[in-house]
Amino acid sequence: MGNSLRKYIFILLGAAAAVYVLAIVYTNLFAHPGAAEFLSHKTELGRSLHVPVWLTMMHVHVIAACLATLSGALNFSGTVLQKWWKFHRVNGYLYVLSVLVVDLTSGYMATYSTGGRINTIAFNCMNTFWLAATVAAIVQIKRKRVEGHRKWMIRSYVFCFTNLFIHGITYVLNEGFSVAYETSYTVGVYGAIALNFIAAEIAIRLGFANHPISE
Repeated sequence: MGNSLRKYIFILLGAAAAVYVLAIVYTNLFAHPGAAEFLSHKTELGRSLHVPVWLTMMHVHVIAACLATLSGALNFSGTVLQKWWKFHRVNGYLYVLSVLVVDLTSGYMATYSTGGRINTIAFNCMNTFWLAATVAAIVQIKRKRVEGHRKWMIRSYVFCFTNLFIHGITYVLNEGFSVAYETSYTVGVYGAIALNFIAAEIAIRLGFANHPISE
C-alpha cells in the first residue's frame, strides 16, 4: 500500500476519531449528563444501583475512552514516530493508562449492564481481552518486534469504538425493526465484539501492520 493512501487513511482515521470523541463528550457530559434515558432501560437488576456513583464512573469512563481514542490514533502516525519518537512513547503509555481506567470503570458498570448477566459476562471478557492485547503490544515492542507491536495495537485500538458499534446496532434493531431495547442492546454488545475482531484482522491482512499508517 502506497504512502499517499496510508496518509489519507490516517487523516480519515484521525477525523473519525475526533468527531467520535466530540460526539461522546457532548452527549454524555453536556446533552445528557444524567444519562436518564439510558438508565431507564436498566430494569430488574440483580443489585441496587447507586446512581451518583454509577454516573461518576460513567464520566471517568467516557473521559478515559476519549483519551484512548485520540492517543491511539496519534500513535499510528509514522510522522509522529519518526520525528517525535519520545512523544510516541509517552503517548503510548497514556494510551495504556487510559485503557486500564476504561477497563476498571467498565468492570464496575458491567455489573449493572442493560440486558443482565449475559451482557455482564460479555463486557468482562471483552475488557480482559482489550487489556491483554494492549499488554501484548507492549511486550512485542520491548522485544523489538515492530510488526508484532503494530498488529497487537490494531487489535487493541479497535475496541475504542465498541460503544459506537453497540449503540449503532441497538439503534438499527430497536428503531428500525422494533426489536425490544434489551434484546437489541444484547445483540449490539455481542455484534460489536465480533465487529472489533473482524475489523482488526481485516486491517492486519490488508497490510496496515507492515508500515505506519502515515509517513
